[in-house]
Amino acid sequence: MKLSVLDQSPISKGSTAELALRNTLELAQFTERLGFHRYWVAEHHNTNGLASSSPELLIARIASVTTRIKVGSGGVLLPQYSPLKVAENFKMLEAMFPGRIDLGLGRSPGGGKRTRAALTDGCNKPLSSFSRQVKEVKQFLTGSIPKEHDYFGVAAKPETPANPDVWILGLTERGARHAAINSTGFTFGHFINPEYAEDALTAYREKFKPSDGLKKPLVNVCIFIVCGETDEAAEELAISQDMWLLQAAKGLDTRVLSVEEVKERGFTDEQLTEVKKNRKRCLIGSPATVYKGLKELEEKYGTDEFLVITNIYSHEEKLTSYQLLANYVKEQESK
Repeated sequence: MKLSVLDQSPISKGSTAELALRNTLELAQFTERLGFHRYWVAEHHNTNGLASSSPELLIARIASVTTRIKVGSGGVLLPQYSPLKVAENFKMLEAMFPGRIDLGLGRSPGGGKRTRAALTDGCNKPLSSFSRQVKEVKQFLTGSIPKEHDYFGVAAKPETPANPDVWILGLTERGARHAAINSTGFTFGHFINPEYAEDALTAYREKFKPSDGLKKPLVNVCIFIVCGETDEAAEELAISQDMWLLQAAKGLDTRVLSVEEVKERGFTDEQLTEVKKNRKRCLIGSPATVYKGLKELEEKYGTDEFLVITNIYSHEEKLTSYQLLANYVKEQESK
């Protein structure tokens, strides 16, 4: 089983974006030492609780303080941007950190209507163009824009011996098809909504078109995990993430509250119902409990790689959560 990380650089209440980004660098170095396979960072805009608004810059910083772990985006919100510029950014990263860069692409609009308009500078860029944009990103990366294309002769520079691995993040059969027809890896967002997993993964594998860059379908799965010494300890830590998910869903303050503040506020009956639903997006418990859940998902999803996201209040407890999980998985997988 391969463990990887998705990090949104969450900001705990009372903290700052600067500290959240320093915590991201520390977590990247820490998980590399633990043997994690990838470290991906997210892209979020116009929110006070997530510090990662420019994954390309953060990838460069993380790669500069690590040596082995693959570093990438989970993911660049392509509908807002020029495929050429995205390809150029990741060509630069590949040139600086050869063989270590992943280009994960997402179809999300990046925020509300006003935020998206600001990102696109007022240009009307339909989300329906996503698959065409993915195709062009790959063509710019490889210098293979066809003669009949308006951009024939344009390639992303600088030239590199190899290109970043390209992934598409998705939740449904539609997202899976985008990945399949464009011959990219597919990241299933269990941490957002696991409901359509079977349809999405079946569609991806059935419709996948092999290419020189990727011969066979390649899947990983992203999931919220909170790991504690015991199930009870993990449940205690997880209530900060539970409240954060409720706040984020309603577009409220997205800073992560402490366990103490969440306890003081308490949950309404309506909120507890939502928490129960959200727990389907998570694995919470002792290392043995979480590992058991991952093994079940490994069989269900047909993949041995999981991107772990842990948005709890305490950075130290977050480090411990990753360590407990990694050590237990290593122990079990070596038997």
